[in-house]
Parts: sequence; structure tokens; C-alpha cells
Amino acid sequence: MTPAPDSDILAALEGDTLLTAYANGIFPMVDQGELLWFSPDPRGLLPLDERFHVSRSLQRTIRRGRYVCTVNRAFRRVVGLCGERGDGGPTWISPEIAIAYTRLHLLGFAHSVEAWPAGEVGCGEPVGGLYGVSLGGAFFAESMFHRRTDAGKVALVHLIERLRRRGFVLCDVQWTTDNLRRFGAFDLPRDEYLALLAQAVFMNCRFA
Repeated sequence: MTPAPDSDILAALEGDTLLTAYANGIFPMVDQGELLWFSPDPRGLLPLDERFHVSRSLQRTIRRGRYVCTVNRAFRRVVGLCGERGDGGPTWISPEIAIAYTRLHLLGFAHSVEAWPAGEVGCGEPVGGLYGVSLGGAFFAESMFHRRTDAGKVALVHLIERLRRRGFVLCDVQWTTDNLRRFGAFDLPRDEYLALLAQAVFMNCRFA
């Protein structure tokens, strides 16, 4: 049974508090009922220029139109799917996190990208996707999932293309992983990251 949301944690994750934290390079996670705040050093970023790498096999998948991506079509479900684990164990996407980011979504600051099988957009559930927070010219990618091969990766490529088109200058992934490094993710010292962030958050960019 899913535990009831903790009112104290929810109070600490109000929209203004979350946005102020992000503007200062800080983000929350909930671990075993405890609210934790992080500001990693170094910080993981995805490039928004030619350094972003898409493998040939993934390019073929995209060209064949195997998946169709949408934006903000199923935000709540994407958050829920990102929080599911195959073993049924707890994840950092707690009930409080899900509620807090849904509130940010309703305020226009949190967004999802969904990948659907071609011809099935809006039918059933997305088979891949991600969600994150936009603030000025910065996008903070929070979590990604896939239920079919490459679906999450296609959603990630769609995200990067959208950020490029709309003039974003920073895509934060918190920590780099082997999977993200295949796309060109890199680490940046925290002081350099914060300097970039301080400029990015005052830009006039709209994700959706």
C-alpha cells in the first residue's frame, strides 16, 4: 500500500521553495521518508550543441517513425511510470515528490515528454518518457523511463531538439551516468555550473 503523503515534506516542497532551490542549483529527493537536498559537485549536463551524440541505430529508429513524441500530454502518468521499479521497491519519487512536481506542472514550470507507439498517441500509456523543470533558459531533467526498446531515448532526443529550437542554454541531468555519457553528457565543476545557471534563469525561454 502506498503511504500517505507526509504533510511536513509537502509543505517544504511548495512551488516557490522549489523554484528558488533550482535557481540556486539545489534539488530535492525523498529517501525513506526523509527530505534531502542536493547540489552535486561536479554537476552533470547534457550538451545542447554538436556534442550531443545520437547513435546510428537510434537515428534509424527515429527516421522509421517507430515512436511519436508529445509534450505535456500525460504528465502525471509519466511521473508515476518514472517512479516504478521492477522489484516493486521504493524509489526517490515518493508521493510527496509526485504531488510537488504536479503542482509545478500546473504552474507551468514542470513538463513531460511522452513517447508513444506510432498510431497509438494518447491510447493507453506512453511507452517511454521523461519529466523535468524549466526555469528561464535552463531545463532540469529529473527522471526518464522506458517500457519498450529505445522509447525513453527517443523522448530524450525530442527534448534536446526542443530545447535547442527554443533557445535554452542549459540541460541539467544532476549526475552523469554511463547511459547519458553515450549522448555526450559531461561533468562541470559546481562553481562553473552555478555561473552558467545564474545567467540562464533570467533568459526568456518557453518550453511549452
